[in-house]
Amino acid sequence: MAAIRRQATTIWKGDLASGSGKFSGGSGALTELPVTWASRTQAPGGKTSPEELIAAAHSTCYAMALSHTLAGAGTPAESLEVTAVVELDTGAADGPRVTRSALEVVGRVPGISNERFVELARQADEGCPISNLLRGGTTVTLNARSS
Repeated sequence: MAAIRRQATTIWKGDLASGSGKFSGGSGALTELPVTWASRTQAPGGKTSPEELIAAAHSTCYAMALSHTLAGAGTPAESLEVTAVVELDTGAADGPRVTRSALEVVGRVPGISNERFVELARQADEGCPISNLLRGGTTVTLNARSS
């Protein structure tokens, strides 16, 4: 199977502190979502942030991975509620760093013990592409030019 690619574009105007941007996804599902440094590091004020987008990607990917793992074990979930909390450390000496993504999952899975659920939840994390990305399992490339 060929690699599947998705894209997103952000248009940013101004400097970091007083500038702002808009983010759009290539699918058309996310269009012109506003972002600012203040919404990233203070109150969101109806705007998003890279960390919120990472949290959305992580919680969604993990929910899919766990759903697949549970079904494969013969115990499909009735429902899964997955929350990801992504932390940005703005006090790092070498600049802001995303330091953590913490997953929390509550599942309604008939006929499974809590111990088995936890075991399968850990298995799903090992197979979740976004968990693996955040653990450092990817290549980042850059192509830069001025216009």
